[in-house]
Amino acid sequence: MSKHMKTEENGSGVDAPDEYSRDNVERYSSKRKKHATRRNVVRGIVIALVAVLVGGGTAFALWINNVQTRMNNSQVITPELQQSLASSTEDDTPATPNDPYYVLLLGTDGRPGETDYRADTIILARIDPPNKRVTLLSIPRDTMVEWKGTTMKINGVHTYDGAAGMVQIVSEKCGVQISHYAEIAFDGLSTLTDAMGGVTVDVDQHIKDTENFDDVTELQPGVQTLNGAQALFYCRCRHFPDGDYTRMRHQRAFIKAMLNQLLATDDPTKIVNLVNATADVISTDLSVTDIVTLASEMVGMDTESDIYTAYVPSEPKDVNGVAYVVADWDALDEMMKVIDAGEDPSSFDVDQYGYNADDSSAGSDATTSDSSTTTDTTASSTVATSQQSAESTVSSSTSAPKN
Repeated sequence: MSKHMKTEENGSGVDAPDEYSRDNVERYSSKRKKHATRRNVVRGIVIALVAVLVGGGTAFALWINNVQTRMNNSQVITPELQQSLASSTEDDTPATPNDPYYVLLLGTDGRPGETDYRADTIILARIDPPNKRVTLLSIPRDTMVEWKGTTMKINGVHTYDGAAGMVQIVSEKCGVQISHYAEIAFDGLSTLTDAMGGVTVDVDQHIKDTENFDDVTELQPGVQTLNGAQALFYCRCRHFPDGDYTRMRHQRAFIKAMLNQLLATDDPTKIVNLVNATADVISTDLSVTDIVTLASEMVGMDTESDIYTAYVPSEPKDVNGVAYVVADWDALDEMMKVIDAGEDPSSFDVDQYGYNADDSSAGSDATTSDSSTTTDTTASSTVATSQQSAESTVSSSTSAPKN
C-alpha cells in the first residue's frame, strides 16, 4: 500500500477504487492475453528445474544456494537495506500476493570491492502482476534533495548510506512503499547483454561521444542488436542537448527491449542459463523463487502496450554554482497518484504544471519520443524553450571523469 491508495469496503466484498482512480479505467482488468509460446517457455523452465531436482536433488539445492548467495551480495544487501525495505512497507493493511508493488532499480558506477560509489541510474518500477503491467519512473541522478541536513544530488545518497539510503529517500520523495531492490553495476549491464546474445533496440538517433567513452563511441540510428559494449554506450551516453533526460529515455527503452526479448524466447534453458550467468553482476533481495514466480506471472504481458514510462517532473538549474536538476515535488505527487492507480502516466494533467507530455517537444532529434506504442511522459518544462541554457547546465555537470 502507498500513501496515495485508500482501501475500504463498498458492500460488494470488493475493495472500492481509491479517490484518484478514473471511472473509465479498470484497475483490475478481466482482459487476459493468450501467448502460447510464452506460457510454454515458463512451463519449460519449471520442467527443466524439476528434471534437475529429480535427477540430482543435492546438486539442484547447491545450484540454487550458489545463485542465491551470489545475487544476495552482502556488500549491497545489508541488514540496513532489509530494514529500510521493511520500514518502507509497514502499513496497517497487509498486502496480498496480487497487490501491485514497487521495486527500486539502480544502475551504479561501482566496481568490485568498492562501497562508496554513486547511483548513476535510478528507476522506480511499479509491478502489477494481475494486469501484467509495469510502470517505470526515472529519477534524474542530479535531482537536488536534502539528506540528513545536507543539500546534495540524489545519487550521492548512495555514496553515504548505500542501498538503504536510496530506498529511504526514493520512498519519501515518491510517497510509496518499496518492497524490493535490485542493483546492477554498469559493467554488469554489458555482461547481462552479452549473456542474452545481445539486445535488439531501435536506436532513435545518431549518438556520438568520443570524450567520455573508449570502446564504443558512436551508434547509427535504426533497429540493431547491441552487444554488451554498445548497450553500455547507449544507456550511459548523455551527450545530448537535454543531457540526462534523453539518456533516461534510452535506459527505459532498453529495459523494455530486454523484457520483450526475454518473454519472446522459445528456449527455456536460455532463461535458466541467464540467471546463472548474471548472478555475479546483479544484487537483489529477491530470491530465485521470487524471480521465477514473477516471470510466470508476467506471461502474456504485451510489452508494446503494457509498459508505461515517465520521469520526475523537473528541470535543470544552476544553484549556487552547482548543476542540479530541480524537481517539482507537487507535480510529482500528482503524477504518483496516477501511477499508483495503475493508470498510464500520459494522462497526467501537464497543463496545470507546465510540463511537456511528449518527448518530441524537446526540440531536437536528441529527444525524439519513445516507440509510439509505449507511452513516455516526460517532464522538463524548460528544455523546449531554453535548450541552450539546459545544454550549458548539463555540460557543466558532465565535466567529470569518463563514464
